[in-house]
Amino acid sequence: MSQPEQPAKSSAEEPWPVRVVSQKIGAWVAKLGWVWVDGQVAQISRRPGASVVFLTLRDPSADLSLTVTAHRDVLDAGAPELAEGARVTLHAKPEFYPARGSLSLRADEIRQVGLGELLARLERLKKLLGAEGLFARERKRRLPFLPQRVGLITGRASAAERDVLMNTRRRWPSVDFRVINVPVQGPTAVPQIIDALKVLDNDDTVDVIVLARGGGSVEDLLPFSDEALCRAVFGCRTPVVSAIGHETDAPLIDYVADVRASTPTDAAKRIVPDLGEETALIEQARRRLDRAVITLVDRETHRLESWRSRPVLARPEVLVDQRAADVTGLRDRATRSLDQRLRRADDDLRHTLARLRALSPRATLERGYAIVQRADGHVVRAAGEVEAGDVLRVRLADGELRAGVQE
Repeated sequence: MSQPEQPAKSSAEEPWPVRVVSQKIGAWVAKLGWVWVDGQVAQISRRPGASVVFLTLRDPSADLSLTVTAHRDVLDAGAPELAEGARVTLHAKPEFYPARGSLSLRADEIRQVGLGELLARLERLKKLLGAEGLFARERKRRLPFLPQRVGLITGRASAAERDVLMNTRRRWPSVDFRVINVPVQGPTAVPQIIDALKVLDNDDTVDVIVLARGGGSVEDLLPFSDEALCRAVFGCRTPVVSAIGHETDAPLIDYVADVRASTPTDAAKRIVPDLGEETALIEQARRRLDRAVITLVDRETHRLESWRSRPVLARPEVLVDQRAADVTGLRDRATRSLDQRLRRADDDLRHTLARLRALSPRATLERGYAIVQRADGHVVRAAGEVEAGDVLRVRLADGELRAGVQE
């Protein structure tokens, strides 16, 4: 994006000295008046004999802190047992010191946030995050069956770290870890946990991230109910396992994480399978497979034996002989049938020939009869059909004659 054009500097305009700028900033800050501020105490400085107490107030969700000054009587009246890591609400006026260029707060009332108020705040935050869908079950991802590398965020040399590493390697000895140690309580916990999450989430070799911490009070577990940390976990591309506290502890990160483990030891059971159990399952599956193959081979062997015991396979020549006998019988029947039909046809032919011969005119002629025809071929059947002088054709059994008619 192009930068907005700056107004041309007048030749008569002179630069401000630093003290002037500092004084103007101080004047503007002074206009803010008194405000209520909420934060976590990162440090308390009580100097013996001094009437002023110095506090370092840190924003739990950001890497930001301010110095707070208050009269000892103010602290003793509002929070006499105040310790580092406690949540406070204070009434203060922002002050800017031009000589040092620093901003601080001057408090006239300090209230330590009680457990009831903390729980009420957590409940309101829980409803807010739930309404935004950070706890939705459908967005939670399944853990890989056997992660290539496990990222672990936990306190340095803590019991939680020892439990996760020892129990995970006991279940799967070759598992690889990338461990990042961070504070797990106090004002610096949330920013460092978020930074560790970003590092592990950007590491392509890490397949699952585990957040682990031992048990503690509600105040000790507050960092794991921080809104910024919950949103950071929600935004991770890598599946996240929450293993915070004991079974009864339920910080908000438990609801956001993809998998909630009741304890760090339980987390070890969830991120890797048990080598002994998997080996037993493989052996059991192998035995089932062996039994299935042996059963199949036996069944097919019995089936082959059954087929081989059938006559058609045991003595295949029997079938050929039977078919040869059938063919011979059919051929004999066909021959007899054909001979009978030929003899019958021959007899019929002789009878028919005899009948034809008996009815033939030639047979009549052979008995001495003759056929008389006029010249036009008309057969003469009566004497009146001819006249004197007509030439007649007389057909005999053997040859023919020409004859004339006389009166």
